Amino acid sequence: MDIILSNIVIGISFGFILFLLGTGLSLTMGLMRIINLAHGAIYMVGAYMAHFIAKLTGNFLLGILAGGVIGGLLGILIERGFLHRLYKREMDQVLLTIGFVYVLTNITQWIWGPVPKSGIVPEIFAGSVPVGIVDIPIFRLSVIGIGILALIGLWLFQDKTRVGAMIRAGMDNKEMTMGMGINLQIVFTGVFALGTFVAGFCGLFGAQSLGINLAIGWDALLLSMIVVVIGGVGSIQGALAGGLITGLVDAFGKAFFPEFAHFSIYALLIIILLLRPGGLLGRRI
Repeated sequence: MDIILSNIVIGISFGFILFLLGTGLSLTMGLMRIINLAHGAIYMVGAYMAHFIAKLTGNFLLGILAGGVIGGLLGILIERGFLHRLYKREMDQVLLTIGFVYVLTNITQWIWGPVPKSGIVPEIFAGSVPVGIVDIPIFRLSVIGIGILALIGLWLFQDKTRVGAMIRAGMDNKEMTMGMGINLQIVFTGVFALGTFVAGFCGLFGAQSLGINLAIGWDALLLSMIVVVIGGVGSIQGALAGGLITGLVDAFGKAFFPEFAHFSIYALLIIILLLRPGGLLGRRI
């Protein structure tokens, strides 16, 4: 029972990281119909920046904020400078954003070098809580708490604000929304920046599970796309479901079927694609 509880906590904490990672990709695909394969590389840059600022200042919270800011700025640069010219040109979007993966990876290597960075656990989140014979790290519990706060904030933004109403309207009927005088170009840029901000924001949290290295951009992209496929496109609730389910399957797979752990989330992906190709809670686009 203790082992099960421990893996539930590990799975949920990893699931909230995947939720934050996949939310931005889900919204941009749902609203803008843009395939941003540079999403994982932006997460990587945010993780490196957050690690650098946290080490430099000794302030963990300032570090994660810096990661979010650099992620948001990169999102604005990529969307305003390049992607806004490529709407409805999916192949061009794919080629461009793959190019940005290599550009951002090489810039990151030039600035911070090729050596992977270790995760940072601030003193306030150090230690563990004993549950039976198992010690659960406080850092894992803090990730769950921050993930819940981020979920509430994103849900309120999407469902309870005027901007959120514009986003939902744009997903349901873009032409009608523009006909009502809403400037979707500004909304598009804002949503893209929000998605990349969240990706950069969770980089330092994810370091305990995913690490900080030059290859993490591709790994993060793959995980975020799995979350989107499982949860469905254009839905914060779907991203939450996809992230938590993926995190729990990964945790229990590593605990009870270590020889097949690497394939557990891919088996889940195949099952979802067979049973619900549109995802569990995806919006129709």
